[in-house]
Amino acid sequence: MFKNIISSKILIALAVISGALHFVSCQRNYSPEQKKYIQDTERQRKDKDDFMKNNPESPFNQDIKAAFHPLKYYDVNPDFVFKSKLYRYSIQDTIKIFGTKGEERKAVRFGYVKFNYKNIEYKLNVYEGTSKDGSVYYAIWFTDKTTGDETYGVGRYLDFDLNNDSNYVYTIDFNLAYSPYCSYSAKYSCAIPSKEDHIDLAIEAGEKKFH
Repeated sequence: MFKNIISSKILIALAVISGALHFVSCQRNYSPEQKKYIQDTERQRKDKDDFMKNNPESPFNQDIKAAFHPLKYYDVNPDFVFKSKLYRYSIQDTIKIFGTKGEERKAVRFGYVKFNYKNIEYKLNVYEGTSKDGSVYYAIWFTDKTTGDETYGVGRYLDFDLNNDSNYVYTIDFNLAYSPYCSYSAKYSCAIPSKEDHIDLAIEAGEKKFH
């Protein structure tokens, strides 16, 4: 029995060492710019945790039933960062979307961006919405093959800062994909991505499921 315990400990140690070596090996493949990007993104995640824990406007401080713990993420992966122009729809339809509490909302199907992953091209709609205070915002709402499994079941969001230069090239960074407030607290309602906004790909980047 004692030998079995020793053998088990050796196997565990070897597995840990192997995993550490694999991690170091992967890190060595990144350029200095990519390594800096990873560090900056990890710093942003720590700052967000600080906001969620301490800011009065955080959903965890707006809802006493919501218990805070650090948000969960995939490892930062530079392979999930893409570049694209914004392709505006010639007819920008106002469409109905629904919130998680069943309320009807309206958004403008403004345009789309494209990205290529492993030689397959994907498309993401960009929506124009209006917040409660009347300000206009732009956003990407999506689901993918991780939705409901490793990531929030309603979907995830990407903020989109509109640039009026038609030749402007945007950065589509899935490491910044986040879960809406309704994923932390039932007090909130959030926009549900449409079927058209499903990406037939596992976006293993960004925020994971909280609960």
